[in-house]
Amino acid sequence: MNIDQVNRGIVKHKARKRVGRGPSSGHGKTCGRGHKGARSRSGWRQKAGFEGGQMPLIRRVPKRGFNNARFAPRIAEVNVEVLEKLFADGSEVNPEVLKERGVIKGAFDEVKILGDGELTKKLVVAAHRFSRSAKEKIEKAGGQAVVLPGKTPVEEKKKQKKAATT
Repeated sequence: MNIDQVNRGIVKHKARKRVGRGPSSGHGKTCGRGHKGARSRSGWRQKAGFEGGQMPLIRRVPKRGFNNARFAPRIAEVNVEVLEKLFADGSEVNPEVLKERGVIKGAFDEVKILGDGELTKKLVVAAHRFSRSAKEKIEKAGGQAVVLPGKTPVEEKKKQKKAATT
């Protein structure tokens, strides 16, 4: 093998196949589609995942079980160091303010304050959840950690409805 054989036959911009240009081109008359059958007709399309009659992979793979991930609450996480940077001493922090300032983006069900970083400012932080270290840091700085109520679970709503009717 010679070094020039490595790239032989590799073309950067390959010209498209020009079909229907006479018998001498090798792609005349039927234009490489053969005679009759669905593939020879215009508008022919093969079903995605079709494997020539063999059982398709998507049907061979077992599909079992159930995943609760879609029902899990989406939790937006905010570190204490972010609160230190963005908020002045004595200010109130809540999910609405965090969303306004662009700290939290997208849809979320609850906000959790995490304890990464240091906090020196006295803040009143309202969130649904706090890590132990975050709560300690907020209270150590002289601030206050207010726990907001989360979404009421369906089972609890059913119990409340039942209690109200009886």
